Amino acid sequence: MSKARSIKGVTIRLPAERWVHITEEHAELAGYYYDVLETIQQPLAVFEGNSGEYLAASEIDPGKYLIVVYQELSKEDGFVITAFMTKRWRQVERRKKIWPQ
Repeated sequence: MSKARSIKGVTIRLPAERWVHITEEHAELAGYYYDVLETIQQPLAVFEGNSGEYLAASEIDPGKYLIVVYQELSKEDGFVITAFMTKRWRQVERRKKIWPQ
């Protein structure tokens, strides 16, 4: 299991079972394991989800974004829910941006 630190300083876990789930649903992410962790630690932006989760975003290629959805359970612990690629940046930007302000 790998970990990354969110912009709030919370340790976010990426358990092996979550990674298997992500790559089964989004096979195009198979080679992006470390990019997922890096997106949590050094995002382009972070947005609020609809149910208390966060969406960290990074630009992988021009106009192509990696979105990592994660939950912070406490001030010390959280986990990755899922991750996906999108070219629909405007749709992501409609959410409330929490970082950078």
